[in-house]
Amino acid sequence: MDYQLIGNDEGALTQSNWDLDRIVSDLRALRSEWRETTKSNSVIYELPSQEALADIVDGLSAALFPRHFGRPGLTEEGVDYFVGSLLGRALEALLEQVRRELRLTSESRGESGVQREQRAHEITREFAARLPKVRALLESDIQAAYRGDPAAHSVDEVLFCYPGIVAVIRHRLAHELYQLGSPLLARIISEIAHSATGIDIHPGAQIGGSFFIDHGTGVVIGETAIIGEHVRLYQAVTLGAKRFAVDENGALLKGGARHPIIEDDVVIYAGATILGRVTIGRGSNIGGNVWLTRSVPPGSNITQAQARSDVFVDGGGI
Repeated sequence: MDYQLIGNDEGALTQSNWDLDRIVSDLRALRSEWRETTKSNSVIYELPSQEALADIVDGLSAALFPRHFGRPGLTEEGVDYFVGSLLGRALEALLEQVRRELRLTSESRGESGVQREQRAHEITREFAARLPKVRALLESDIQAAYRGDPAAHSVDEVLFCYPGIVAVIRHRLAHELYQLGSPLLARIISEIAHSATGIDIHPGAQIGGSFFIDHGTGVVIGETAIIGEHVRLYQAVTLGAKRFAVDENGALLKGGARHPIIEDDVVIYAGATILGRVTIGRGSNIGGNVWLTRSVPPGSNITQAQARSDVFVDGGGI
């Protein structure tokens, strides 16, 4: 294999000087070893596209809130046509991304190509059917932000400007895909939101209506967290896992409920860290910078002076 770099600069290096034959061979061997180690398919499929999913989410956001994120000049008479057209394109694009994810896992499930295609359509169709429910939840989130922040002058300001709303819109969409059997697409969407807002919500987290993240930067919500209705979080709140169970070989055991349950009407102030499968009772207030690894009853007011310390042992971590 002979590589040449065409250039006009005197003394320009050619690729053959870089010993590319050996490097390409070494990389091929590493890929082969990786496939054996991870038991991954050697067939090269088209993977889901982050860029395509970002466009799909933007399209779905515009379909859910056409006055805010749709094209300029929409009229009341034309908005339904715009929403229908936009949804059609977004869902067709989503169907292709679902296909790509299912190809990666169809062998382990023993699915045929026909079964895989049928399942891709079922996931996309059911996702589309859930969009009105998603819109209704988001309306409650937007109203919670408007009512809960004295600095908010209008719901338009909340929709346009609040990073918590950006993150929650994407989480609501990602969560439906996660539930329907597209966890990779869901995780990509959540990481797009994370990059844009600094808010990290795993798509598996269950979040009730009227949810408000104020300011938002640095918030982390784990996969198995359950959050009730009318919950408010401030920046840098972590709802994480206290420790990770391991098997006899020291490998992490996947799954399992390991994140907090936050009941209705709870406020968690900036910098608070709540770890493990603990329950924060309804109507509680958790003060700023509190480190909490135990359940608290309804109506609790927890401050740093009241929070006890814990030591992590036996593979403990967040």
